[in-house]
Formats: sequence, C-alpha cells, structure tokens
Amino acid sequence: MIDDVVKLFKELDSKDLRILTGIEISMKDFEWVPVEELMKYTRLPYSSLEYKLKSLIRNNMVIGTNQPYEGYQIYFDGYDALALNTLVKRGTIIAIGDEIGVGKESVVHEAVKEPALGLGEPQGVILKFHREGRTSFKSVKRSRSHLDGKEHFSWIYAARLAAKREAEVIRNLYPDVSVPKLLDNNRHALVMDVAEGTLLYRTKLSEPQWFLDEILRQVAIVYEKGYIHSDLSEYNIFVNDGLVQFIDWPQCVETSHPHADELLERDVSNVLKHFKRKYNINRDLGEVISLIKSGVES
Repeated sequence: MIDDVVKLFKELDSKDLRILTGIEISMKDFEWVPVEELMKYTRLPYSSLEYKLKSLIRNNMVIGTNQPYEGYQIYFDGYDALALNTLVKRGTIIAIGDEIGVGKESVVHEAVKEPALGLGEPQGVILKFHREGRTSFKSVKRSRSHLDGKEHFSWIYAARLAAKREAEVIRNLYPDVSVPKLLDNNRHALVMDVAEGTLLYRTKLSEPQWFLDEILRQVAIVYEKGYIHSDLSEYNIFVNDGLVQFIDWPQCVETSHPHADELLERDVSNVLKHFKRKYNINRDLGEVISLIKSGVES
C-alpha cells in the first residue's frame, strides 16, 4: 500500500536508497541480483548490507532467495519509494493523498505539487503507478506492442516501459487532443493534471448528442496523429461542460499496427454501444469509422 510506502519513505536513508537502486539496475541482467553484485554497487561490507536488506525485506520493499544462490529482487513498494524519491527531489510532488483508482495494471492517487513560482495554493495532481507484469508477464507481453521482441524482462521493465509509453503518447497528443497534461514521469510513475469532470459511465448527460460528436471528433484527431487508444470506453472518458477528456493510454498503438482497424472498430463500438444503451442514440459503426479515417485519407 502506498500509505505504508510514504511512512517508510521518510525513514529510508541514502544507503537504503542505494541498495534499492543497485537491485533495480542489476535486475536488467539478473532475475535474482546476487549479493556480490550489490556489494560491488553499494560498496558496503556484507554485514552492513545484510542488516539493511533484512530491514528492507521486513518492510516489503525487497524480496530474497537463497536458492540457487543468495539473490534479491526489488518489490513494488521499493520501486514506488525510488520513484517518489526522484519526484520529491524534483519538486514535482510534496504530498500524497487518497487512492482514487486501482486495477490490475495501475494504482492512482491524489497528490499535491507546489504552486508555480511558490505563489498561491498548492495544486492538486494525479500520481499514477504502473503495475504491468505484477500478475502475469506473459499476458502483458502479448498485449503490449512496446514489449515486442523483448526476451528478458521483469515486472520492473514492463511497468517502466508502460509508463514511458503512456508519457510519450500523452506528450505527442497534448494539447491538440483533450488529455490531462503530463507534468512528470519517473520510472513507472506519471504525474498529471487532474482530469476535469466525471467519468462518462457515471454521468447523466443533458446533451448526449453533442458529447458523442465531441468524443468521435477527438478519436478522429487521435487517429490523424497516428494513434489508436485501443482501450477506449465509458470507463476512461471524462466529461464536463463543453469538455471531453481521454485517460489511460498504455495500450495505445500506432495506426500502422497490424490490428489497427480491429482496435479502432472496438474503441468506436464501445462508445456507440454506451450511447445506444443509455440514450437510445443510433449511429452506423461503418459510417463513423469511415468519417474518422477520411480526415487522414483525404
């Protein structure tokens, strides 16, 4: 839990952070990082390193094994602590609030950053930790184009690449596409502006036709920029007065993807089914797809 990480984060010293960083770096080459590698990286004698590792294991930041050799892996809480350390040092965030969303592949929290130039009230932001690979490396690898061709990867690698991928897409789309502005990215963590409004599935729209048109217009802009969300639905679209915002981009693919047409059709179909079910608005899927593509093809 991030609340535990925040409490423990305040107690970590430079040696703890160096040990965590050493494990993180060495997991690129080892499934379990040998203690000898950690001794080289941290320059700590075995007795001091062992004492620190036992504390990190007790606090669920590191896990260890003695078979077939003494080795260690960083755990999610430890990786969270490293990302928090960097974000705090950069001044990106100064406090973390409640958990507001959790899924198989991410955990989302409220957070606070300093106001610009130190003037005014602190600003509320969103802090998102990717969790790709936590349950099944193979299933994540099958569904993520950025992992194609990667033979050796840990959950750290999967989560870090997913965050990097989402950050890259948001930067390329903003501000032409209505997405929350990306403020920072480190390791598997993203800091973004708070999405405006409420999620589409929770909202009773007074002008559903306008919002459907605006959602499809945004989908067309995304397509024109060379992307398909590929996980779009009423559960990751925010709506507000005169505003639509899309969130959650780690599954995004380029329009050159071999299954691009299928993924675009699924996205649009999800949206049309929601408006049909809730507002009895009918749109022809084929016609909508043609209109979305026409801006690129014309």
